[in-house]
Amino acid sequence: MEIILKEDIAGLGYKNDVVKVKDGYARNYLIPKGYAVIANKSNLRQLQEQLKQAAHKAEKIKADAQAIADKIGNLVLEIKAKAGESGRLFGSVTTGHIAEALKEKGFDIDRKKILIVGEAKALGEYKAIIDLHREVKHEITFKVVAE
Repeated sequence: MEIILKEDIAGLGYKNDVVKVKDGYARNYLIPKGYAVIANKSNLRQLQEQLKQAAHKAEKIKADAQAIADKIGNLVLEIKAKAGESGRLFGSVTTGHIAEALKEKGFDIDRKKILIVGEAKALGEYKAIIDLHREVKHEITFKVVAE
């Protein structure tokens, strides 16, 4: 079944994308929750009109996302965590920790837009990818240090 997404859904697509999903997923989850609508002729026509009207707004949003990525630049975050003598952490560093560290630096980014490359379960240096826009993704480095 083809549907039109009403908002960004991780692993599926971005707002206003037309995607193909299983019927049950669409009818039992996406459509009832308001995340999507069926991609019939009238909804597709409506989508085209919305995209036409929002074209210049979309360009501004992309430019803003690129500006944030440029501001972040090569910033290296330092995240403090409790660790044992061997360097293993008690737990792991999550996207929430990275979002908090970014907030302290003046960047308000939702933790759902951050993806940690690998698992940060020991002291050391790791990479994370921030999804600022469908076309703007920025890679940052963060160091996990003992508290």
